[in-house]
Amino acid sequence: MKIPTLTTLLCLPAAALAGEPSRDDALKLPDVLISASRQVESRTATSAANTVFTRADIDRLQPSGVTDLLARVPGVQVAPSGGRGSLPGIFIRGTKAAQTLVLVDGVRIANATSGDSGLQFLDVDQIERVEVLRGSRSAVYGSDAIGGVIQIFTRRGTGQGLQPRLRLAAGSQQTWQRSLGLSGGNGATRFNLGASLDETAGIDSTRASYPSDGDHDAYRNRALNLSLSHAFNERFEAGLNLLDSRGRREFDEPRGSSPQQPYSNYAVSSLGTYLDAQLAEQWHSRLEVAHSENRDDSRDKLTRQSSPFNTYRDQASWQNDLALDDANNLALGGEWYEDRVHASTDFNEDSRWNRAVFAQHRFQGEHFSTELGVRHDKNQQFGGQTTWSGSLTLPLDTRNDLLLSYSEGFRAPTFNDLYYPNFSNPDLKPEHAKSYEVQWRSQLTDSSRLETSLYRTDLRNAISYDTEANNMGNVAQARINGFEMALAQQWGAWTSELGLALIDPRDKKSGHTLARRARRTLSLDIDRQFERFNVGASWQAVSGSYNDETNNAPIAGYGLLGIRGGWAASSELKLDLKLDNLLDQRYSRTLYSYQGSNHGYREEGRTWLLSLTWTPAL
Repeated sequence: MKIPTLTTLLCLPAAALAGEPSRDDALKLPDVLISASRQVESRTATSAANTVFTRADIDRLQPSGVTDLLARVPGVQVAPSGGRGSLPGIFIRGTKAAQTLVLVDGVRIANATSGDSGLQFLDVDQIERVEVLRGSRSAVYGSDAIGGVIQIFTRRGTGQGLQPRLRLAAGSQQTWQRSLGLSGGNGATRFNLGASLDETAGIDSTRASYPSDGDHDAYRNRALNLSLSHAFNERFEAGLNLLDSRGRREFDEPRGSSPQQPYSNYAVSSLGTYLDAQLAEQWHSRLEVAHSENRDDSRDKLTRQSSPFNTYRDQASWQNDLALDDANNLALGGEWYEDRVHASTDFNEDSRWNRAVFAQHRFQGEHFSTELGVRHDKNQQFGGQTTWSGSLTLPLDTRNDLLLSYSEGFRAPTFNDLYYPNFSNPDLKPEHAKSYEVQWRSQLTDSSRLETSLYRTDLRNAISYDTEANNMGNVAQARINGFEMALAQQWGAWTSELGLALIDPRDKKSGHTLARRARRTLSLDIDRQFERFNVGASWQAVSGSYNDETNNAPIAGYGLLGIRGGWAASSELKLDLKLDNLLDQRYSRTLYSYQGSNHGYREEGRTWLLSLTWTPAL
């Protein structure tokens, strides 16, 4: 995670700031952004509050998974329900997981029945870059982008020739990780192929549950990544990106019925192809066609029951970026996707399509800059939906910028919300949100960068269970006020990154705090690079919250300390060691009910992982 300085921006290639390099090149750069407007741009040029993790950040921080990275982002709270592989709640600026859009190489991967994206199943060894946008982006992406956007980019090849890599790791809870990769290319063609296997015996996620469910909850993940691109000439490039993660996770379900040894076979995959064309000096066009699958088959070791919930999505998008002159840029595009459901439960409807057109105009002047976006979606189930966004950037001086923005967001109801038997409501309307934000971005010194955000989000027609109607309804309204701060500081060979978030998320009708949202979160990373050694430490603090909407089930706050280090034994061989939850804190981030009482899901105590990475030169 790196916040750009004026010095690094000046050192970037001119093409990088103009949005002209290939995306494979841009994915290596810490000071550019792709997700905000679907094109390569400087991070300081976008109005979106953002955080970027490059492959170098991932190698340095040694995260256990994508959710471990997300917990470092100001305004993002992660609340899993047990050990590795468990279902996480991901709250961006106080919104729930289904109100955040998740993309892999531009492909939507969320489950169309539940709205969950399966981020806990993505192996970081197959990931090149993670971008997190905070704030509504429905004017660019349509449904789900109320709280923000998380985009995962799969691993890419670098340089000329062949570059193999091998990683082996062993750790606590009988954890074993293996990954193998090969990347390479020449002036026209690049590729990356990687595969990994991750296994752990896990922990018993619930102490209080059925006796038959008292075993450790193991987790197994097999992942495959393939990226391939070919430049036919200076103007045309085509390629494809594949990511497939599948395996088995065991979990506890104390509220279920005996017998109880539940597990699920899961798969999350995306396959996308693209054609990039510089049709004229001022006209850049990109066409993408993709397919994604999110599958889950819940089973029990003690029975023959099987409960598959599989969703499939086909999508296509076409975007055209027009440089009208030196100050004005216009993006025009269209998007289509269709969701299909195959499940053990009979839904009244099992497919629906969505079509959309969008436009975004950007003006960059000497004294101010503006951004105006609009998108119109037409959905087979709920009809039309138009969303707007606008921002104004005022450079106070050469080191300080003030940004004012307004954005709208919406979320279409899922198939579970609409058609699940004895629970759903086919007359549901989309959720709507309006957000207002003030940002201050300051280059305090040559080695210190500060970014702050003050925002308010009003959520209406939120989908929640209606106790009077005994089904789902557009009955909830919420108001979320928040403040975020990101500070990057460098002292010689030492670097530090501090993230702080204060939020007040409330239900408008009852005045209660929204469930499972902590009001205060803090993340601190400190790292030091020696000649062949590197050391680092992380501190994460989360305040208390409530597990329920009535605020009768409090969850205690917690603090976690982790340390890490690495040794480059040679140019080809590196050893890494990390210790998470060094103080062996016993804490819970989510509660469950068993025999009339609330209990906390167990999270992992002190854990360690030792890894060896070999990158031989060919």
